[in-house]
Amino acid sequence: MAGGVLVTPSLCSSLSSCSRPLLCKFLSTPSRPSSSSARASLSLVAERSDRLLHCKGGFRVSFAVVPSWRGKRGLIQREVLVGGVVRSREREIWKRSGVVERCAAGTARCMTTVSEEMVDTTTEKGNPLLDKAPLPRFDAVDASHVIPGIRALLKELEKELVHLEKNVQPTWPGLVEPLEKIGDRLSVAWGTVSHLKAVKDSPELRAAVEEVQPDRVAFSLKLGQSKPIYEAFKAIREGPVWSTLTEAQQRIVDGELKEATLNGVGLEGDAKKRFNEIQQELEQLSTKFSENVLDATKKFQKLITDPKEIEGLPPTALGLAAQTAVSKGHAGATSENGPWMITLDAPSYMPVMQHVRNRALREELYRAYLTRASSGELDNTPIIYKTLELRQEKAELLGFKSHAEVSMAMKMATLERAEELLEQLRSTSWGPAEKDLEDLKAFAKEQGAPEGDDMRHWDVTFWSERLREAKFSINEEELRPYFSLPRVTDGLFNLAKMLFGVEIEAADGIAPVWHKDVRFYRVKDLAGEPLAYFYFDPYSRPAEKRGGAWMDEVLGRSRLLAPPDGKVRLPVAHMVCNQTPPVGDEPSLMTFREVETVFHEFGHALQHMLTKQDEGLVAGIRKIEWDAVELPSQFMENWCYHRATLLGIAKHYKTGETLSNELYGRLLAARTFRAASMMLRQIHFASIDLELHSRFRPGGSESIFDVDRRKAEKTQVIPPLPEDRFLCGFSHIFAGGYSAGYYSYKWAEVLSADAFSAFEEVGLENEEAVKETGKRFRDTVLGLGGGRPPAEVFKDFRGRDPSTDALLRHSGLLATATA
Repeated sequence: MAGGVLVTPSLCSSLSSCSRPLLCKFLSTPSRPSSSSARASLSLVAERSDRLLHCKGGFRVSFAVVPSWRGKRGLIQREVLVGGVVRSREREIWKRSGVVERCAAGTARCMTTVSEEMVDTTTEKGNPLLDKAPLPRFDAVDASHVIPGIRALLKELEKELVHLEKNVQPTWPGLVEPLEKIGDRLSVAWGTVSHLKAVKDSPELRAAVEEVQPDRVAFSLKLGQSKPIYEAFKAIREGPVWSTLTEAQQRIVDGELKEATLNGVGLEGDAKKRFNEIQQELEQLSTKFSENVLDATKKFQKLITDPKEIEGLPPTALGLAAQTAVSKGHAGATSENGPWMITLDAPSYMPVMQHVRNRALREELYRAYLTRASSGELDNTPIIYKTLELRQEKAELLGFKSHAEVSMAMKMATLERAEELLEQLRSTSWGPAEKDLEDLKAFAKEQGAPEGDDMRHWDVTFWSERLREAKFSINEEELRPYFSLPRVTDGLFNLAKMLFGVEIEAADGIAPVWHKDVRFYRVKDLAGEPLAYFYFDPYSRPAEKRGGAWMDEVLGRSRLLAPPDGKVRLPVAHMVCNQTPPVGDEPSLMTFREVETVFHEFGHALQHMLTKQDEGLVAGIRKIEWDAVELPSQFMENWCYHRATLLGIAKHYKTGETLSNELYGRLLAARTFRAASMMLRQIHFASIDLELHSRFRPGGSESIFDVDRRKAEKTQVIPPLPEDRFLCGFSHIFAGGYSAGYYSYKWAEVLSADAFSAFEEVGLENEEAVKETGKRFRDTVLGLGGGRPPAEVFKDFRGRDPSTDALLRHSGLLATATA
């Protein structure tokens, strides 16, 4: 009861405010509880209250929720004082709680409003994570909801799975539909948690995810290894029902059988046990890898007070550096007078590497970036070795020679075909990339710079920008005022209307969001009928948001999961970028590369949102082979160079002046500038990925860094530094789902460039022909989702198999390839 009234076990049942069973159960425990069950009871009480005082052994202990403290396993620890001994862990908890006071043994009381509002966080009413609202309650979910919410959901889903296994029928309603419902409930809830961890990270949320992730993995394994479900899918595949299914439904059945095999459904006994142990550990390693990269990136901060040290840094970057300094406690920092805070976050790091004349500063930042997460408590090196070891062991348990073979089982390519493509592109690019380097050296020498005779890694970006300015009269920073975010998104949405016949409008306020800068949009057909929705989180927030850019689904299109008043559940996506935030009164002014990134992620979102598939398990990007997923995203990047599109978005944010035709022409000419060098960079990433996951074995004569250097001999025209630890920050393959799959970017770029060439062939200025071709692209590439093999989808659109010619032509390398 509130107000300081003491409550003894005998009085508990008479006080309505403290008569909850869990609380009474705890108060009824022996006066010196030492059993795990007693401790568990207290833990449950503590989880369900904000502050509870328990008097034990002469001490009154505040069991406030203490999310900021993490124990050895990263758990939020709350323990009973055992035998009157204050153990070190408990002392730390109590210190954080703020109360350790004398009181009579065996008494307790409820504090403040806890007695009146003891919320059960395992129910829909008490936990926004379990709320069956149309959209996730991103604004309400916090770390305290994760453990009880996910565990309560898993308990429910376990019951549903047991029921399905006992009653499964080899029919669509008897197997696939209940399976889709189970998977969707977990996907939405866990997707909400994962998303918040990526965009709103905190020690509390990390600890909660670490605690409950093994439960989620264990359930996913149980689901994926279910023999009754697997046998039912086999019965459909081999029985009379098969011929009655649509192509999309057949793709679902084949996909589920293949995924079950890769999930270990055929394993028994010790092999199955070991497989599941490996999967649990890999999940933990992936999470830790990602956290280390984020923490290492945040750790580096360089405060600069002398403007000479950052001479050449553009005004936008100066403003951001001053704004960052203010956020770090340097009140009064200004872009004109400083101080300036430089970090390894991309909007801060890249302008320094491109524009600052101070070679020593560029070197310091380059080395810091290249060695992120490679030392001390944030060192990812042992995580990489363990990850590679476990992936190899897992592959062998499944009967494969390597993890790369496992990966390729769910892709268009084979290992051999992927490596053939990479070698074709590498050999075509090597000579031009060598010339790129010689051109840089010659230009630096003309300027009287020492880099002319000693071009180092930290010099390449700086001198590339200077040479680009000299050759094409284009300065990346001078273009920024023409690319304000509102103009860019307006132009992007107009392009989508022309190509795909959809309208996009702001719908802010109807969906809960996780940050004030997040926008929410509605996608409609031209008749005004809603088709989809999406969130857009554009700006960098290095303190809580991981780097990079991505799209993911919030909800998938589904006939089965349609609301009571609709025929289908509409898809919802989120797009996340890390571009330069607004500085002062100015809007976000974007680099051209940031413009390309927004177009890229929007391409992913379009494939999710404009799917025509009503079968939820193949709608959008679901069950599309991974090396085809980047087709729409890289396809959309090409439109950044489309004259009408670019001039539609490139308007000066102050004057409204449109980018001149002359400047557009120079920008177009600069498209292939150093394209061979950029090609080699991507090929290096893809090559080291395939090498580590196919032929490398931990414990052999080579280290992972030896392998990296060996591959660099054929992919880097400047040899890597001895201390190069790029792999320790390579999140794509160790924490991002691209293991033995980074080549997918180049594989899909072949498809996307060839697809865009269909528009070039009909004439990019012929609006009617472009619209007709865009409709065909929407109906095939965007519309068919995973319901048709991507090779067939490409043929449906292009009328033939893909060719590398368009990619080489767009890169200015076609003549080299045919020479």
